[in-house]
Amino acid sequence: MDKPMDNLSEQQRRRCMKRVKNKNTKPEIVLRKALWQKGFRYRLKVKLIGRPDLVFVGRRIVVFVDGCFWHGCPRCKNIPKTNREFWQAKIDKNMVRDVEVTETPRADNWRVLRFWEHEIKRDFERVIAEITAQLKV
Repeated sequence: MDKPMDNLSEQQRRRCMKRVKNKNTKPEIVLRKALWQKGFRYRLKVKLIGRPDLVFVGRRIVVFVDGCFWHGCPRCKNIPKTNREFWQAKIDKNMVRDVEVTETPRADNWRVLRFWEHEIKRDFERVIAEITAQLKV
């Protein structure tokens, strides 16, 4: 089966994809700043499976901020119309990996908190309250 026609050249597509951030995204930074202002200290770049966005080592809590597109948010279903099979397979693979990345730290007695990008944008106070409640336990 032929690939659907892309409206960008291969070089333009490559340049666009290189600009997609995988760390220090706006939702992550907003969340980190709010927690830091509340006095909660965390670590970044901790070598745990899945590379959590925030790690509270003393409390054994990891926080992941999942982008709605890349992690297959059920609320924000948004698969591109071109090359649909490729993107669906990629997102499905990411979702399978997310389950593994969640279960592995739990098996080592870590608490895992996952938030969708849209949750941080639309219901920020609830996200902060949920994290701070876990940190105070």
